[in-house]
Amino acid sequence: MSDLHKIVDTIRAIRGQGRRGVLATVVDVEGSAYRLPGAHMLIDGTEWAAGSISGGCLESDVIARAAEVAAADSPAMVTYDTTGDDDILFGVGLGCRGVIRILIEPVADVPGPADLAAFAERCLRSGRGGIAATIIGGAGAPIGRRLLCSGHTVVVADIDDPELLQAVKARALAWYAETAGLAAVETARGTVTVFFEPVTPPVPLVVFGAGHDAIPLVRCAKSLGWHVTVVDHRPDYVRQERFPEADAVLLSGAERIPGRVTMGPQTLTMVMTHNYLRDRDLTALLLRSPVRYIGLLGPRKRTLQLLEDIRTSDGPAALAGLERLYGPAGLDIGAESPEAVALSVVSEMCAVTEGRPPMHLRNKRGAIHAREPVAPENGRRPGMPWEGSDDRQPDLTCPA
Repeated sequence: MSDLHKIVDTIRAIRGQGRRGVLATVVDVEGSAYRLPGAHMLIDGTEWAAGSISGGCLESDVIARAAEVAAADSPAMVTYDTTGDDDILFGVGLGCRGVIRILIEPVADVPGPADLAAFAERCLRSGRGGIAATIIGGAGAPIGRRLLCSGHTVVVADIDDPELLQAVKARALAWYAETAGLAAVETARGTVTVFFEPVTPPVPLVVFGAGHDAIPLVRCAKSLGWHVTVVDHRPDYVRQERFPEADAVLLSGAERIPGRVTMGPQTLTMVMTHNYLRDRDLTALLLRSPVRYIGLLGPRKRTLQLLEDIRTSDGPAALAGLERLYGPAGLDIGAESPEAVALSVVSEMCAVTEGRPPMHLRNKRGAIHAREPVAPENGRRPGMPWEGSDDRQPDLTCPA
């Protein structure tokens, strides 16, 4: 749901003007496609408003069908089959060799009882995820009816059939995958197909250091919909006007950070104060925290010296969790300018978050997008150092 925050903001704006919209959602893909299940596109009247459901090939046709959905005020399922050669010449011309199923549904000018946008906004603002279960067909079940749950609690549902409601509820509360997908729900009337979609909070990134090179890093991360916090000890640097895209800009030294910045196991961090002693203190603090990624700017020699200082002052136990440290941070793309470095670092963060080894896609075997969670290799969870000879994390072990 990386584009859902944009969808939510745009729906709020449309409703604020008393207008209705139409939401298109990719619910299933067989073979190849540009976007995966869970991709959204919002249509305002006859215009694209936010999100995307393909690389631009399907949008025009979906907008045309959205007008029919809006006129009928009823959701519809649309299937695009691009597996045949004729599609390249006479169809939508994708040439991707895939089958894409899309749910197109009206968005009322005021939130309904099981409104996806209102639920998603609530999840995004609270930082607590949820599951949206949407009926897309089967056994005469009404398309577009939903059950919305957060944690182990059903928030709201507009499914009238009690048996179907209980079956969907049980499946939604047991949904463990981080990705969206379809599931068959059995009832006395037959099999109902339900689209289960996790609503996940934005990826949290904390940038320690508000220098000029942090500006493109924040901008790049925000373009992905991440929640970005900038922290620095210098009052002249931590100004909101320097980081207009940032969600929070805080004035704080390392000693005050634990009480002011929330950092959990999904948090990504980047240390770039350009001050050795502050970088050392911040790195020591982050190694003691549960954060997922610790990026450190600067050459490897500096990183090794910094770690040796931490080991000497705090003991070898202070370096526990060293596998979460990426220093120098970033992928080797020849980055030199602040903008290129930002791209390099954010790309590495994406790879760690997804548990993917960075590589050229032309060298990847199988599908570009994995449909199942990446299995840990050699007993390591995703996000740990990779075992490939070209992608192995350099040895950062300090000398005894």
